[in-house]
Amino acid sequence: MRRILSIAVFILMLAGCSSNANTEKQNAGEEQKVKAAPQSTSSQKDSRDEYQPNSQVTDDRSLTKAGQTFSDDKGKAVLKDIKQVNQTYKIGDVELTVTEMKLIHLRPDYSMIDYFHVLTHDEEFDFVKVFVDIKNTSSKKVNVAPIALMKTNTGETFDWNKDIYLEELNGELEAGAEKSGNLGFIVNASSGHAHDEASHQKKAKEIKWIEITTSDVFDHNHQKISDAQKIKIEF
Repeated sequence: MRRILSIAVFILMLAGCSSNANTEKQNAGEEQKVKAAPQSTSSQKDSRDEYQPNSQVTDDRSLTKAGQTFSDDKGKAVLKDIKQVNQTYKIGDVELTVTEMKLIHLRPDYSMIDYFHVLTHDEEFDFVKVFVDIKNTSSKKVNVAPIALMKTNTGETFDWNKDIYLEELNGELEAGAEKSGNLGFIVNASSGHAHDEASHQKKAKEIKWIEITTSDVFDHNHQKISDAQKIKIEF
């Protein structure tokens, strides 16, 4: 009888240990799930990941270090310099976030040369581009241009109509709406028809910084509601 009781007690002890072990495993699993949860937020894509390649300009998203190259059916791009900016600027109720700035050397495909000849007769050239996100934080429609004017340390000045990307970032922005994309300007370009590469390289100057001037912000009646802002970015 005592032996039977001892065996019964031993079985109950084993069952208790097993139950505790399962509970500990379950608790550990729940704790592991809680710790793993924040990873989902860090994997969210930013606006650059969702960007659709431009129809005129070679896609440069894979270029993250100076010297890297990328070719597609629009041409060959070489990254000369890059600056991760990630700064947000307030223009009244508009938020302008400059994500990055790049200096790129581009040799357009033959099929794209006519597109760029409006701005330069060089068969290959450098351009500065910025990736921006612009958001209307107000409850009313506004009109704004993220870059109305850009100038460089070399003395060159460009207005908005010399942008090579033409991604419709300028103009109306509905209440709460947001736009993202690139704006780019050809620098150190020759204005003549000659294609003397040695001459071009001799006159090219190093781009060290750019200064962006946004437009004023206007309401739906085209009345100014906020002044333009100047933003200087250094490589």
